[in-house]
Amino acid sequence: MPAQPKPLDLVHGASPTGDPWLLTPGPLTTSPTVKEAMLHDYGSRDTHFIAVNANMRKRLTALVNGGDDFVCVPLQGSGTFVVEAMLGNFVGPKDKLLILVNGAYGTRMARICDYYGREFVVQETPEDVPVDTQALDRALSEDPDITHVAVVHCETTSGILNPIEDVSEIVKKHGRRLLVDAMSAFGAIPLDSRVVHFDAAVASSNKCLEGVPGLGFCIARKDALAATKDSSPSLSLDLHDQWQAMEGNGQWRFTPPTHCILAFDKALDEFEEEGGVAGRGGRYRENCRILVEGMSALGFSTLLPDALQAPIIVTFHMPADPKFDFQEFYDRLRARNFVIYPGKLTVADSFRIGCIGRLGADEMHAALAVIRETLGEMGVTNCAPAETAA
Repeated sequence: MPAQPKPLDLVHGASPTGDPWLLTPGPLTTSPTVKEAMLHDYGSRDTHFIAVNANMRKRLTALVNGGDDFVCVPLQGSGTFVVEAMLGNFVGPKDKLLILVNGAYGTRMARICDYYGREFVVQETPEDVPVDTQALDRALSEDPDITHVAVVHCETTSGILNPIEDVSEIVKKHGRRLLVDAMSAFGAIPLDSRVVHFDAAVASSNKCLEGVPGLGFCIARKDALAATKDSSPSLSLDLHDQWQAMEGNGQWRFTPPTHCILAFDKALDEFEEEGGVAGRGGRYRENCRILVEGMSALGFSTLLPDALQAPIIVTFHMPADPKFDFQEFYDRLRARNFVIYPGKLTVADSFRIGCIGRLGADEMHAALAVIRETLGEMGVTNCAPAETAA
């Protein structure tokens, strides 16, 4: 049976390092050992550091069962950096992209294409509705100029899980190419390149793999990546150039985030010790179950039905009780060392609570206890949203 992480002691609500518990979609709570891994300095051309990079790339490619057909290209920066790199490299000036949008991160992809002057169209569904595969099928049938489709695997605007395998089958049927923003799902929800037929998928160090911010990565089909030569509108974000440099000497073209990579190497060790995607995803699903059941018992209502909810972050409707003020609620929780997340929806007034990071059942139960106490102090007696508050 895979080794499970030992729950960290709760001391006055704070983690053992004195940091708050981050119930957010990232940055998130990391283990003490991941933090300790950053207490070393390495030069970018150090042989040990080069070996760490090579091993990191192999391990990430293996997570999608990429074999010899795929390669991992890491890149400095936040997740948006590598999303932008994917779009800029794989969608050329003569291509046309269809973006499936049901949240802020799909919308952000459209904004990137605007900046780069890439031709694109948007197929949008509400934030609480999965992307529409029937509409996708029709769009690809009716518009032969569309060369690529982009989709967000788990849209953290709402926490919804999009039907990535169905999207993949439709894109493959029409002979088009799929690009995946797997940022919030990678490492907890399976993404198998033998099942989901993508040219490129991107994610980052500070989500379900429980590293620290500063590193994004693209896992790409080698032949598709090779075809992007000279396509990038950016030098810094040129994935093909980065790939060729790393294949040549194992080094980054520009100063790498060394401490972040050392932490990520340790985080990957802990990910594997936990049982990989199955183990990590299992812990997150249990966190999500505890959270949803506990909040429901307090009277809160979730935005999404269970069937659409990814175990990453949960969106709750804002209570209609006039004594509930979100900023006060947030501040009181933060004073007790629990950090939640504001809502980002247009379809409903909401807030979000994350299930990922180095958190387990103890931390989720502790968060619920603090939420219960906070509501009592605020005098909130009805946590139902406006439409059901009566």
